[in-house]
Amino acid sequence: MADLKSFAEQLVNLTVKEVNELAQILKDEYGIEPAAAAVVAGPAAGGDAPAAAAEKTSFDVILKEAGGAKLAVVKLVKDLTGLGLKEAKDLVDGAPKELKTGVAKDEAEALKKQLEEAGAVVEIK
Repeated sequence: MADLKSFAEQLVNLTVKEVNELAQILKDEYGIEPAAAAVVAGPAAGGDAPAAAAEKTSFDVILKEAGGAKLAVVKLVKDLTGLGLKEAKDLVDGAPKELKTGVAKDEAEALKKQLEEAGAVVEIK
C-alpha cells in the first residue's frame, strides 16, 4: 500500500512536460492513447465533481491567435504541450484552439504569461 501512495504522489507532482512525455510513452510502448488515459483518470480524480465545479478549480487555456511572432509561439507551444513541430504548427495555425484543458489556475496563468511574452493572444476560461 505504501508503494502505491508513493507512486500516486509522484504522479501528482509531475510537471506538464513530464505528463506529456508519460502520455507519449504510454501511447508508443503500450498502445494507450493519451485521450483514453485522460478519460480513465478523469472520474477517479473528480470524485467530488459538484463541489469542484462550484469553486472553479480547473481552467482551459485557449490560444486565440499567434500574433506577430508566429514562429516563437509555435516553438513555445511545442515545448509546453510535448507535441511534434508539425502538430504544434497546425494547432497555432488553427487558432482559436484549446491549448490545455482542466489545468490549475496557477498553471493556466503561467502558460498565459509565457505565451503572451512570445506574442500570442491567450484566453483562460
